[in-house]
Amino acid sequence: MTPLTARTRFSVLDRSRTREGHTHAEALRDTVALARELEELGYHRFWVSEHHGVPGVAGSAPTVLAAAVAGATRTIRVGTGGVMLPNHQPLVVAEQFGVLESLFPGRIDMGLGRSVGFTDGVRRALGRGKDDAEDFAAQLDELLGWFRGTSPTGVHARPAEGLSVPPFVLAMGEGAKIAARAGLPMVVGDLRDRERMRRGIDHYREHFRPSPWASEPYVVVSGTVAVADTPEEARRLLIPEAWSMAYARTHGAFPPLPPADDAAARDMTAKERDFYASGLAGHLAGTEEQVAHELETLLKETGAQEVLVTTSTYDRGALLDSYRRLAGIVNRAKNTGS
Repeated sequence: MTPLTARTRFSVLDRSRTREGHTHAEALRDTVALARELEELGYHRFWVSEHHGVPGVAGSAPTVLAAAVAGATRTIRVGTGGVMLPNHQPLVVAEQFGVLESLFPGRIDMGLGRSVGFTDGVRRALGRGKDDAEDFAAQLDELLGWFRGTSPTGVHARPAEGLSVPPFVLAMGEGAKIAARAGLPMVVGDLRDRERMRRGIDHYREHFRPSPWASEPYVVVSGTVAVADTPEEARRLLIPEAWSMAYARTHGAFPPLPPADDAAARDMTAKERDFYASGLAGHLAGTEEQVAHELETLLKETGAQEVLVTTSTYDRGALLDSYRRLAGIVNRAKNTGS
């Protein structure tokens, strides 16, 4: 039997995480450099994210960064994971993706999310409130209408109108219902809460309505995957992000990633230690053999057609090695099934 891994697409979302002792500019250049490396390794897509006012993330303008990534690569699909639609006017988003698709035809993806700013201050600066996320379905419909030329305003989105840029919905909870009703591919995470993930996928498949964008359900599962020579080295990859998330949950600020040894040695309150331990658990992490087995289990449980890897860590060399090893797992599965 052909391994499920062999029939699955593998893609990457890089969040342009900043690192202690390194600049925002370095984080952005690291993202572009990583895209070039992953293209050579055969990954299907490379996506970038949107965060505003977050010290630990340099990627605040995903369509701009996507243009840089697409310009530095040749074949890999490039997109956003995602543009947070409640933060923007749908016409402007359509125009931006129309420009991207015009410059890099056939390579652009439009990943869309329903989150608004990280803090009250960021939301005020954006002129948005938490309730704006409730309008996501209508915003999504308006956005897709600009590509179809169906806006009742009589205005035409140039150069978006008539172009086909594949839309994806980043879905947790309500997002899965919206993706199903709109007939769009769905990206669902994270891997640490498999039961919630499965519920979202089941609802999506059960209620999916075919659309001009997708004739049948398409599920992308996203989360952290860390592959190394030993389980201990794989766990080290997880430590900087786990510490950063624990700090954010207890201090309300998302900091740059520290080196793994520094993070593990830092004093933490009991509450921080709990968040830290939670941040280390539930990911796909280990040796190639271990991760290959866990991937097959994940794909059997979810029936996903694609895996979007979202790993962040301080050591960029170790991160690239992890992606190389993951690509090796996929290639071996394909050879086994051929």
